[in-house]
Amino acid sequence: MRRLSPCPFLLLLLLCAPFFLSSSSLSTASDTLTQDSPLSVGDTIVSANGDFVLGFFAPNPNSNNHYVGIWYNKVAVLTYVWVANRNDPLADITGTLSLTANGTLVITANDSTVVVWSSTGSSTVGNPVAQILDNGNFVVKDAKDQFFAWQSFDHPTDTLLPGMKFGWNLTSGLNRNLTAWASLTDPSSGPYTLSLDIKGDPQMFLWSGSTQTWRSGPWNGARLSGMPIMNTYRMYFKGQFVQNQHEVYLKYDLKDPSFITRVIVNQTGSTQRLVWLDQPKRWKLFWYAPEDQCDDVSPCGPMGVCNLDDSPICDCVQGFVPKNPTNWALRDGTGGCIRKTPLDCRNGTDGFVLVSEAKLPDTSSSTVDMSLSLEQCRAKCLGNCSCTGYANAYVNGGGCIIWTTQLTDLRVWTSGGQDLYVRVAAADLSEYK
Repeated sequence: MRRLSPCPFLLLLLLCAPFFLSSSSLSTASDTLTQDSPLSVGDTIVSANGDFVLGFFAPNPNSNNHYVGIWYNKVAVLTYVWVANRNDPLADITGTLSLTANGTLVITANDSTVVVWSSTGSSTVGNPVAQILDNGNFVVKDAKDQFFAWQSFDHPTDTLLPGMKFGWNLTSGLNRNLTAWASLTDPSSGPYTLSLDIKGDPQMFLWSGSTQTWRSGPWNGARLSGMPIMNTYRMYFKGQFVQNQHEVYLKYDLKDPSFITRVIVNQTGSTQRLVWLDQPKRWKLFWYAPEDQCDDVSPCGPMGVCNLDDSPICDCVQGFVPKNPTNWALRDGTGGCIRKTPLDCRNGTDGFVLVSEAKLPDTSSSTVDMSLSLEQCRAKCLGNCSCTGYANAYVNGGGCIIWTTQLTDLRVWTSGGQDLYVRVAAADLSEYK
């Protein structure tokens, strides 16, 4: 059964419009914070293009907790995109946000005697200023230099904006991920986190605590393998995946800069892309995950295939049978499938069955060689008695992914998937042909 959208409009409206501190206003202000001009409760700074505001806010009318955050200035529904002290609220309306002589941002209470929050990982700056940029990034830099000693884009909360990097700086160990608010009126870290797993072939996972609830699949040169809907994004967004010795990250940019969109993880455990509609002035749910039963992590177990167009939705890859037939008959496919016939690697009789239009299986333990063609990939898999399957890394035919573990979290679509080749014994290959 398909899930209904987990964020109906009323819930989304509540999420995006928590109670705003009455003493704050969206008045015209500078976009810069200096050592001599700390920000007090009720003050704001506004990006040069007027799109974003930074200031103090109070999301819960039943609490004295205050936070420093960034929100849209021209969107009619009050929508926060970043919170500095999400886990360290200010319980005093006399607090300030200030910039120290070495370029550290500090939120203090009680006449600057108690430090509530400070920026971390920043480089020392000789003549520091803090500025809210037109893209919503709050940065610390030297007044005469464009190098960012610190930036809010490196410390996201629950929102990914255009141009933000999502993933890892391998040199510093910085991991940019998204963590949901704890509730509609509590911006502290909730149990749901979207992060980039860089083991094997990198892919995104949505976590509920220590449990994986959704997997994006790896980047296939055009989109994420588990998100065929990205094929419809191209007129609006430009996706990018970067992997080198210094960084591994995903990001998206807008083809039309007037387009307003964001990706969030909300308190219900849903990853969503939202777009702003000027008429009728509301956020529209563009995409979300998990979306259906096959979006759950490995609902059909190892060597099982999930297909929403089938009933039941679970089937075994050709050459495999249910590991637990009783549970399988009762619509519990999590135990997965086992081989009908053992492989015969030494005699070289094994072959492959094709699974078309597939979301590639979990690539956490896979290996990738971008120099190999598909035929070379096949030969390499046959030459490794532990190899269980292979596929092109990119949909244009480039690169080779090899699995040496059981294939898990495998699903198929009517269209938009990739070709996956699963290793089977000769007897089962003959049956397949």
